[in-house]
Amino acid sequence: MKVTFFTARYSISGVPLAQIRLAKLFREKGYDVDFVIGYVPDNLKLPYLERINIINLNKPRVVLMLGSIIKYIYKNKPDVIISAEDHLNSIVLLSAMITRSKAKISVSSRVTPFDTYSNKIFTKRWFLKYFMQFVQHRADALVCVSKDMIKQYKKIFKNSKHICIYNVVKDGDSEKKMKEKVNEPWLINKSSPVIISAGRLAPEKGYLDLILAVKEISKTKDVKLLMLGEGPMREEIEQLIKKENLSSNIKLIGFQENPLKYYAKADVFVLSSYVEGLPNVLVEAMMCGCTPVSTDCPTGPREVLQEGKYGYLVPMNNPKAMAEGIKKALDNPIPPETLKKGIEAFTEEAVFSKYKEVLKL
Repeated sequence: MKVTFFTARYSISGVPLAQIRLAKLFREKGYDVDFVIGYVPDNLKLPYLERINIINLNKPRVVLMLGSIIKYIYKNKPDVIISAEDHLNSIVLLSAMITRSKAKISVSSRVTPFDTYSNKIFTKRWFLKYFMQFVQHRADALVCVSKDMIKQYKKIFKNSKHICIYNVVKDGDSEKKMKEKVNEPWLINKSSPVIISAGRLAPEKGYLDLILAVKEISKTKDVKLLMLGEGPMREEIEQLIKKENLSSNIKLIGFQENPLKYYAKADVFVLSSYVEGLPNVLVEAMMCGCTPVSTDCPTGPREVLQEGKYGYLVPMNNPKAMAEGIKKALDNPIPPETLKKGIEAFTEEAVFSKYKEVLKL
């Protein structure tokens, strides 16, 4: 049985990484897998996935992928199609309708629909909303990566049939990645507790609040913050660190291909976001035994941490409350064996059983 995965743009994080993990899982289960990528940026190499056929359409915009996807489906006749992100999902569903494909199709939404669709007439997001309403009946499974997102989709689409299937976070490579050597001095010779964050350095991630929270903590306790990631706010973040005299407490170490080895040696992981889909980084931190602290933002953190059972929730836009949450996590870390229970729904077997059920494989 041929299973084809579609992703719009390749990167080694976020949605493409989640799709790759799922594709590898289906291959391990004995399926013939194609992985179709819309575009690979010039600064990245096409990934090698063992026993998986990778196809680069070289189309930098989703709308330009339509013709290529139609040709692919018509020629290869996949039995199952798994796509992610609403813009691409709509194109994949239309392609299946045009080719009269008999494939079972799962399309997955990864961000809040309030950021994807709009009721403002004649805007791109308004057109997308009605286009998706036209094609979504072709999907065998409309998937969201968090239960909170399902509630949001019910507000956008009447009689929404979305269901929740989490991303695979813990896979066969996780243990090996956690044990890899780290060359970061703050983690090798720990003289102070180490806090860690990871993600794109962008406004929605709330990193300025995190820096101010570290300033608050440093008044009474020496702590270090390692920030993993790159993005448009790097210069602004560096300026704030310098302004608050926190250069000896906070270090930006850029994008890391394997963040798990850092989480495994840190004390507390902090998610300071204002909005999420389903934050895989929280699950990864839990998997590594690193106590999470997260803003109670929509959507995902409260769901992942199960109302605070597996970590500490703090309000958004409140550096002092975040500082208090981090202090609590440092003083009362969640035991690793407890955190492991919290990631059971994100394991390969749990996720595969869900897809097997909804697609009747």
